[in-house]
Amino acid sequence: MTKTNQSKLKIIPLGGLEQIGMNITVFEYEDSIIVVDCGLSFPADDMLGIDLVIPDITYLKNNIDKVKGFIITHGHEDHIGALPYVLKEINIPIYATKLTIGIIDNKLKEHGLIRGTKRKVVRHGQSINLGCFRIEFIKTNHSIADASALAIYSPAGIVVHTGDFKVDYTPLFGDAIDLQRFGEIGKKGVLALMCDSTNAIRAGFTMSERTVAKTFDNLFEEHKNRRIFVATFASNVDRVQQIINTAYKFGRKVVVEGRSMVNIISIASELGYVSIPDKTLIEIEQLKNYPDEQTVIITTGSQGESMAALSRMASGVHKKITINPNDTIIFSSTPIPGNEKAVSKIVNELSRKGADVIYQDAHVSGHACQEEIKLIYSLVHPKYAIPVHGEFRHLKAQGKLAVDLGIPKDNIFILTSGDVLEMDQESAKVVDKVPAGAVFVDGLGVGDVGNIVLRDRQHLAEDGIIIVVMTLEKAFNQLIAGPDIVSRGFVYVRESEMLMEEARRVVEDALMECLDKKISDWGKIKNSIRESLSSYIWKKTKRNPMILPIIMEI
Repeated sequence: MTKTNQSKLKIIPLGGLEQIGMNITVFEYEDSIIVVDCGLSFPADDMLGIDLVIPDITYLKNNIDKVKGFIITHGHEDHIGALPYVLKEINIPIYATKLTIGIIDNKLKEHGLIRGTKRKVVRHGQSINLGCFRIEFIKTNHSIADASALAIYSPAGIVVHTGDFKVDYTPLFGDAIDLQRFGEIGKKGVLALMCDSTNAIRAGFTMSERTVAKTFDNLFEEHKNRRIFVATFASNVDRVQQIINTAYKFGRKVVVEGRSMVNIISIASELGYVSIPDKTLIEIEQLKNYPDEQTVIITTGSQGESMAALSRMASGVHKKITINPNDTIIFSSTPIPGNEKAVSKIVNELSRKGADVIYQDAHVSGHACQEEIKLIYSLVHPKYAIPVHGEFRHLKAQGKLAVDLGIPKDNIFILTSGDVLEMDQESAKVVDKVPAGAVFVDGLGVGDVGNIVLRDRQHLAEDGIIIVVMTLEKAFNQLIAGPDIVSRGFVYVRESEMLMEEARRVVEDALMECLDKKISDWGKIKNSIRESLSSYIWKKTKRNPMILPIIMEI
């Protein structure tokens, strides 16, 4: 590969930094762009009414003629969830491993995009050529099968992107992480390493998925005479396999409940990533044919999501399952940062119904702790370190590990979304910023709810609204009817008649003053009403509702 002097590799994260979720990174060299992952994140508490958050892909739209394809590391929502929305705007091919493509296909079917989207299944150890990039898929372990790290070969050098990973020498399904390949690539000389930071704060090693099997055996033994529920991530196929194995061993039938989990398990079993013994799985309707101690219900909702199956059971609105005091509920996950409140709420609701809730030790993380991160650094020997996948504190912690391993401080880049990092063998620096941020999905609307609408929703949620309605006669600028005041979410009108009557008088005075001054510009009239009513209400209640004057003309 000949290298021109001026060309450098650009690495541009469009999301996935400063938070867990919405991972998407652009790699650009001259006229070639490849995009690694395309995930969504779930809305924060202050994003009222928003369903999902997806990345801003303005940069890709502006450079569409360069974009060669999406490379997807694994099938979790924070890496594939935005694809159906993004593909409607930019139709480019998708490259991923078998199970990942299976899960993506299911999404594309729901959105009616399957026929128009090119997808290619890549095996571990295989490479694909896109523009001037060659991308090699490397086998790793994670909490979903078929996860990959990527070696991205560019004319400026090799970048290794770990994807989400941990080092599991005894995985439940398939082979252990291909550490040998990391070492071989490290020997060739690696320009930069982009490594998963989720657990960079945690010392030691992440336990093998197999250790969970022993925990389940013990729990099933201990709760022999009770109905058992296990809540876990829909996508943790290996975990579901473990629970099925243990249930089979103890002669229990299994129900899988929760739409996302049913989808993923059916895809995984079709493709051979889970093996379910004959007659173990039963439909939810058949539960009543078996005594409690012979059933296990595997369900979604381990993160306290309000619409997931477990939440509906906890609040008593699930159509087919009622929690009773003979139930044991095992949380086989840890709360994602930010979800702790929702999880404890559900634990309390379940406990209130008399169930026995177990929420420690039945889980191992899918992400590498400090020792595994150090192992990857030692094998890869990168010149530059770019911690990815995590909140700022996680990225910072990995940066510190890199310093301990002898990487110069100036060669460690803690980026924010939108930064353009330019690099070659001689130097690396952030040279620019491109548009990056969150696009809100609300119902069928994508991006039509922005910060201003959210601010209004916040305002309405905190202070309510007052609507002032009046009818004016246009020609002589005279008041025909009103002003009438309607309020919602501000005060309980029946108990505040005095306040509302006084408010009406304030509006009337302001209106009359405008009419006396022969002001016929309705914008000015509305502003005058808004200002005087707002200051009156603030004086009386120290509240600041949204005020909407409406003028009708005759």
